[in-house]
Amino acid sequence: MSRSEIDERVFALYDEYCHGGIDRREFLRRAAALTVAGASALAMAEALLPRYAAAETIAPGDARIAGLRVAYPSPGGTAAEIRGYLARPSPEGRFASVLVVHENRGLNPYIEDVARRLAVAGFLALAPDGLSSLGGYPGNDDAGRTMQAKLDQAKLRADMASGARFVKSHERSTGKLGAIGFCWGGGIVNFLAVTLGAELAAGVPFYGPSPAAADVPRIQAPLLLHFAETDPRINAAWPGYQAALAAHGKRYEAHFYPGTQHGFHNDSTPRYDAAAAALAWERSVAFLRESLRADV
Repeated sequence: MSRSEIDERVFALYDEYCHGGIDRREFLRRAAALTVAGASALAMAEALLPRYAAAETIAPGDARIAGLRVAYPSPGGTAAEIRGYLARPSPEGRFASVLVVHENRGLNPYIEDVARRLAVAGFLALAPDGLSSLGGYPGNDDAGRTMQAKLDQAKLRADMASGARFVKSHERSTGKLGAIGFCWGGGIVNFLAVTLGAELAAGVPFYGPSPAAADVPRIQAPLLLHFAETDPRINAAWPGYQAALAAHGKRYEAHFYPGTQHGFHNDSTPRYDAAAAALAWERSVAFLRESLRADV
């Protein structure tokens, strides 16, 4: 089922479900109660559930890259060690590093695929699994979302900051660090921009929660921010965030993508918008390459 065939009310229910407002059972129940052209919207709701195998773009065994599981120390985090997926170009050498931050459900196959896409583009990419202390991503998003909500959120943010420092100091890294994240992970990119200061050289949040305006003066990295057109929960905070960035002379560029829903880059569900996702990705790779050059 294509994005254009799904009723906006179902998209709104899915957004509430994705962000923990309702569980899967309630999401499907409410969708079944909706009627579209005399029929139940249940099929629309079921079509929105992720299908990761069909969405993979870079195979784990792709000859252009090398990927492996790693673990890194996380002082003050949810566990002594956090596991993650590290991907890099297959040739020998050192590469600019990028932390890839998942959504609110752990390190699922979509985020691993994003890390491989960055490796193909020439970066050393680390995608941490924020659920490491609970055994890792459980293989389905429903359980992953429940698990992540139970974690101490301050400690979980510390895990992501430790991951950023780990990949920045990796033997394969040039020492230049960027971060890209989606939904919850987009908010973490904003958090890292505040927390890491000059340690972070570029941030790319996709439809992520904004930091407090009072924290904006601490941001030093340039930001490339991506927003969906229909995403009231996230977009409501942007005017205040933008005003604070401008008032403090921060370097930023923001793009809103017409006709898109929250999550438009995730190609495992019909919220995916191929044209917008491709344009946002092209902009992101160009921005990271420019910001993470060795001479910058």
